[in-house]
Amino acid sequence: MLRIPAKGYEALRRHGEETYPFECCGVLLGRFEDDGLRVVASTARCDNTRTDSAHNRYNIDPRELVRIQREGRERGEDIVGFYHSHPDHPARWSATDLAEAHWLGCSYVITSVEKGKAAITNSFELTGTDESDKGFANEKVELT
Repeated sequence: MLRIPAKGYEALRRHGEETYPFECCGVLLGRFEDDGLRVVASTARCDNTRTDSAHNRYNIDPRELVRIQREGRERGEDIVGFYHSHPDHPARWSATDLAEAHWLGCSYVITSVEKGKAAITNSFELTGTDESDKGFANEKVELT
């Protein structure tokens, strides 16, 4: 399960509206609990560096990701997930989303942005032991 402050949840949805008709992307930082719960303490917006197909693909520059990870660790936070938007498409993962997801045990939050307005937001946990058996599982989101 993913627990996220309502303020952070609304911020990632708003990010999708602001970047429409292109995909937005960002990082969820916080902590992992022993029971598998991921608790979000902060979110970090990222630039979508895709120059091709930015309307249905996203990429976070690895240097930006390292910077966000380092700054998070300074605050005692780990990367617990990622978020992105699907402009005019459902809030469910695609084959591309799965192929490009590599952070096992993390949450992947997707917001459908319909005609510029955030609609449904869903979360999926990346499960598996390695790249050969990874998959997405539906994940409950709890707002705090």
